[in-house]
Amino acid sequence: MNKKERVNEILRRLDEAYGTEKICYLEYETPWQLLIAVILSAQCTDARVNTVTGPLFERYPDPEALGWADVADVERIIHPLGFFKSKARNIILCSRKIVEEYGGQVPESLEALTSLAGVGRKTANVIRGNIYDEPSIVVDTHVKRISKKLGLTKETEPEKVERDLMKVLPKDHWILYNIQIITLGRQLCVARRPKCGECFLKDVCPSCEVM
Repeated sequence: MNKKERVNEILRRLDEAYGTEKICYLEYETPWQLLIAVILSAQCTDARVNTVTGPLFERYPDPEALGWADVADVERIIHPLGFFKSKARNIILCSRKIVEEYGGQVPESLEALTSLAGVGRKTANVIRGNIYDEPSIVVDTHVKRISKKLGLTKETEPEKVERDLMKVLPKDHWILYNIQIITLGRQLCVARRPKCGECFLKDVCPSCEVM
């Protein structure tokens, strides 16, 4: 089996195991709410983020409201999250710039998105993929770690991993791959104790720890 055949087989099995529905575990109703939720999700679980975004969006329902909010009040609401002080500052500045420079609408381009406070390439790609259906590869800790184990990249820097994956994955799986790999990483390919013996990819994974 050559590399292309192996990649196709990996994707076929991921589709079979986890389906092809594009699922987002963050709760949101508008593009702006998703953007804020993704910023808040840095080094934090989606479930934890969902506990604070409800009260946050109830008090600050749009970019105009949050863009000029009192930072101490925002810190109070998102306090259960890690790095709440920097996140509070970022979501306020981000919302303000969206109002002042983009008419209250979340921009679409990678360049515009990454110019916003708290928005890096990963966050921008989440927005581009989920909101604008623009094929994008989101490289989080699961994707970086498992893609390397699968032999799809040798890189460790997210942007370089992204470029490698863009070369080997078909565009129709760019968004889906992240969702599937996150599930695989949570259920089977756990960082500290991978369940290789139970994994449906064990015979096509060069890093499999069982025979």
